[in-house]
Amino acid sequence: MLDRDGYRPNVGIILINGKNEVFWGKRVREHSWQFPQGGIKPGESPEAAMYRELLEEVGLLPQHVKILGRTRDWMRYEVPTNWVRREWRGSYKGQKQIWFLLKLVGRECDVCLRASSHPEFDGWRWNEYWAPVDAVIEFKRDVYERALAELARFLRGVESREAYLTRIGRPQEQH
Repeated sequence: MLDRDGYRPNVGIILINGKNEVFWGKRVREHSWQFPQGGIKPGESPEAAMYRELLEEVGLLPQHVKILGRTRDWMRYEVPTNWVRREWRGSYKGQKQIWFLLKLVGRECDVCLRASSHPEFDGWRWNEYWAPVDAVIEFKRDVYERALAELARFLRGVESREAYLTRIGRPQEQH
């Protein structure tokens, strides 16, 4: 299901632990890592899609998490043409996402990457809040940075992106 501009409605999930570290999933049989995400089905609300994707990709149920916040508006990214399935080329541009910030209130052992018959991840770890921006595939970086920045207001004690870059010894990018 694409909108009239060629974007597929999608949800992104930023799951944090008690130290404000984020869940980072390793894609099955790949060397790439990302936040859980997935498409919104016709007639499905973003929140319902988020809970469905959370169960399918991470194995967590609604009682295992607390919703801390969500992005106000859709955030879009374009997928490079060479990444788009041949039959979608010309109509599909990328994803538009509503991002949710969730806190794990269950236990780490509640995470089950094999909850669905088609797992997305074959490994996971906790990561510093801002680290995924620099580690995710390049065409998703801007959306990751904007989602983390918007959702940081729901957390206490999260350093700014600028402070993080200074602490790890990386100069700030000039836009």
